[in-house]
Amino acid sequence: MQPEKKRLSPTGDRSLLHAIFGLLACAVSLPQQAVAVTVTSTSFTVGATVTPGCSVVSGSGGQLGTLNFGTHTGAESGRVTPSSVRNASLSLPCTPGVSLSRSINGGLNYTSVRNMQRNGGTERVPYRLYSSSSLAANSEIGVNQTVSVAYTDSNNIALSLFGAAQLTALSTAGTYTDQLTVTLSW
Repeated sequence: MQPEKKRLSPTGDRSLLHAIFGLLACAVSLPQQAVAVTVTSTSFTVGATVTPGCSVVSGSGGQLGTLNFGTHTGAESGRVTPSSVRNASLSLPCTPGVSLSRSINGGLNYTSVRNMQRNGGTERVPYRLYSSSSLAANSEIGVNQTVSVAYTDSNNIALSLFGAAQLTALSTAGTYTDQLTVTLSW
């Protein structure tokens, strides 16, 4: 035996729909309860540490400059001084107050003194470097000797360098060169 199916009458169907719509209308028309919102705030620290330092900014070539002792005859003797040509595209800014020093190696042709060597040959012309234009013995810069660099403008520090070569009147004609490495410390 099958269970008996009951059918709702059209008026019963409508009553059910009215009841559902009535409940929905009540739910929509109920007053909304206030929602509690909690605002939390906190803080955090922003900071940076600036350490003393310098920045070597080079344009083309990355060279400090040149010491040009000029052109002389092989018969000349005596002490000659160069003109120093600073690389204009090189700048050296440092943190204000930083303690800056430099050292210069012996170059490519060092024996007991720095030497320029003739290109394509073995002949040498000795030279010395100085931190002062006076070329006084106490301002000579020894090989790898640490020398303080004094400056007044921390945004544009000049690494002044002076030299003297000793011509012997026995020099073979040619172009004499050397290459030095400058090390900066702070």
